[in-house]
Amino acid sequence: MEQLSVYLKKTRKEKGLTLRAVQQATGVSNPYLSQLENGKIRKPSPSILHKLADCYDVSYELLLQLSGHPTPKRQNPPRPAHRIGTKLEDLTEDEEEKLTEYLEFLRARKQK
Repeated sequence: MEQLSVYLKKTRKEKGLTLRAVQQATGVSNPYLSQLENGKIRKPSPSILHKLADCYDVSYELLLQLSGHPTPKRQNPPRPAHRIGTKLEDLTEDEEEKLTEYLEFLRARKQK
């Protein structure tokens, strides 16, 4: 299984984010993020992992596993580490707008 440090760095770069952008989005300091990506911090707190999972739009459970934290046993498999976002990089503005509208429609329908 991939190391947490490698996974975080690869995911951040795939998202096109800098360490400073992640710092601004999560409140986790740039030096701490750098140490995470360089393997100097191997078991960050679950709260840090949760912030990073939200920022990178990846599975929180996967980050827990990669860092060695216990994870609950589930009947359903965990959601994929990289969700649909990485498959939609080449969308036109019109396609992106239509997908956003459809997603809003689905979410509104789910809330009823």
